[in-house]
Amino acid sequence: MRLLASLLLLASIESLTLANPAPRVGKHLRPVIEKRQSFDQGEPIDGKGKGAPILGGTNKQLDLQNPDNLAAQSTDNGVVPNLKWSFSDSKTRIFAGGWVREQVVTDLPSSKDIAAAQQHLTKGALRELHWHRVAEWGYVYNGSVRVSAVDEHGENQVDDLAVGDIWYFPKGQAHTIQGLDDQNEYLLAFDDGNFDATGTTFNVDDWIAHTPTDILAKNFGVNESVFKTIPTPDPYILKANVSSPNVTSPYGKLQGNSSYVYHLSQHPVPPAPGGGGTLAIVDSRNFPIATTIAAAIVTLEPRGLRELHWHPNAEEWLYFHQGQARATVFLGGALARTFDFTAGDTAVFPEDSGHYIENTSDTEKLIWIELYKSDRVADISLTQWLALTPPDIVASTLKIPLSVVSKLKKEKQSLLAAPK
Repeated sequence: MRLLASLLLLASIESLTLANPAPRVGKHLRPVIEKRQSFDQGEPIDGKGKGAPILGGTNKQLDLQNPDNLAAQSTDNGVVPNLKWSFSDSKTRIFAGGWVREQVVTDLPSSKDIAAAQQHLTKGALRELHWHRVAEWGYVYNGSVRVSAVDEHGENQVDDLAVGDIWYFPKGQAHTIQGLDDQNEYLLAFDDGNFDATGTTFNVDDWIAHTPTDILAKNFGVNESVFKTIPTPDPYILKANVSSPNVTSPYGKLQGNSSYVYHLSQHPVPPAPGGGGTLAIVDSRNFPIATTIAAAIVTLEPRGLRELHWHPNAEEWLYFHQGQARATVFLGGALARTFDFTAGDTAVFPEDSGHYIENTSDTEKLIWIELYKSDRVADISLTQWLALTPPDIVASTLKIPLSVVSKLKKEKQSLLAAPK
């Protein structure tokens, strides 16, 4: 039956092509709808004589979600490794009070700089007291949370974060997170793709449970019996009542340039150059403590485009929070591959690789987060580079009219609005 259905589909496509011949325009200018009509039905057929139906086993839903994996983009070329992972493909660990699912280097081998997780806490639930050998970055996208932390000087911070707010804990700093609303969820990121390696995360009750009780008694100045109820194994996430934020340190608070929290929700974000959305950059220039993870939170209007660019200082890790997108990554040496994205997907674009991101929806905004293992967000705009290069050089190199080069904008157009 599948063979018959596929042959019927192929026949219908061929008859459609014969009945509606392509307009006589350049091969690179033919309407996008013609080029993608077969791919959008989940079959690798370009309607121009290349490809054939899939007759073996396949996941039709994945094929429909990823037409560019079926060779929909004729400009793709060569062997480019997979640069995409979906949190929906991750193993979810559930606990009393929440859940977590990760994306680490074993899931997405190309992501060497950044590992990430989605984590959920119910009201009062705690991500237990812990620390890491790597830095932790967090972004609240639902509910609200309370973070608390202490540094090596004994200075502390207890702060409440709303949707849009960010925290950053430098490597080795003791901290915890608690849910304040009925349901709370956030993105976590770490500045090492191999986050699950031994010796990366240290939970306090795990340590205490594996320390002799006489040593614990001597250390804390209490009776050994106090430690009979230490949980084993450590719970990771546990239920609790909402804590009191009233704790002060004799050594002072982590505030100002030392603060571990950036309240982006309190900072209005102006439209980005190009008129296609907003781009909020949070890095060490406005969040001084965040020296190893720089971030951009991006909202792109329907059919808008994150302009062609590259990043000279780090690979780009992405989390798509809302909407649907397409991006082509250029690795040099005629190597290029196009990927399709939906909410919950992550991706990594190698350092210095050229790329764009397009919102492929006609109605829905595209929201994503860009992260870099760097102290700052940096990008080089292709259009700006060409506009600020002697125009005759650009025209000669690309074989385009000088008049076209002279009209290129000299200012970055980070987020381009859809043509009207």
